[in-house]
Amino acid sequence: MNTCQMSRRRFGIALAALAGTVVAGCGQAAETAAEPGSMTASVPGQATAMTVYRDPSCGCCEAWAEIARKAGFAVTVVDRPDMAAVKRQHGVPDALRSCHTAVVAGYAIEGHVPLAQVERLLATRPAGLRGIAVAGMPRGSPGMEMPDGSADPFEVIAFDKAGRTTRFDSQGS
Repeated sequence: MNTCQMSRRRFGIALAALAGTVVAGCGQAAETAAEPGSMTASVPGQATAMTVYRDPSCGCCEAWAEIARKAGFAVTVVDRPDMAAVKRQHGVPDALRSCHTAVVAGYAIEGHVPLAQVERLLATRPAGLRGIAVAGMPRGSPGMEMPDGSADPFEVIAFDKAGRTTRFDSQGS
């Protein structure tokens, strides 16, 4: 497959992988793919692994995981009745917590984050970020679509290891 035929996501991953090779080739140690901020990525053409931790009683988490699969991620869903412990382990600030926590390439993805923003995070790997989140469960967010099409505005918020937050993107009205 040539570059023109690659999806934007795979092209971004290919560029990130190339950048990691260049960095490593300049005598600098490349970070591992599991570390946020890494310049390495999965092999182009292969799905990026994502683990979605969810409370066994929550159905919208499965809907979000299916959207991630359709976006090209290799998703594994893990039922965890101790979701508060999962969120603490991955540094999700209390104010940003939602129903599920995904982990991809060392980043925490909390709640109903649009997959385009996950892909943007993985393509750009902003320095110092631990993850991104959509707090709560806003109507109309991925996995929370309403039959009548209603939607609440929401923001995608980035958070760092110290729990500091910044706006990553806004959705809705």
